[in-house]
Amino acid sequence: MPKKEENNNDYEVYDFNWDIVQMFLRMSTQWSTSFGGFVGLKYEVLLLQGGLFDLYHVEDREEMLEGLRIMENAALKEINKESKK
Repeated sequence: MPKKEENNNDYEVYDFNWDIVQMFLRMSTQWSTSFGGFVGLKYEVLLLQGGLFDLYHVEDREEMLEGLRIMENAALKEINKESKK
């Protein structure tokens, strides 16, 4: 009988990253795609007047953008790894 692979979806998030993780999750449906797969997040959804930064009263937009870029980069590596198999 094949061994069942465990999938643990619990992750620890440091307090100082919590807001960035929450914003990344809010952006989960805002990915730009091309014929080659996922390209990146649609930052206009954050930045335009009335966007998510305004809606959630983000004070330090520069820090939030930097954190989102780091998460986006890591996510793209994982997402695109699957498409290259």
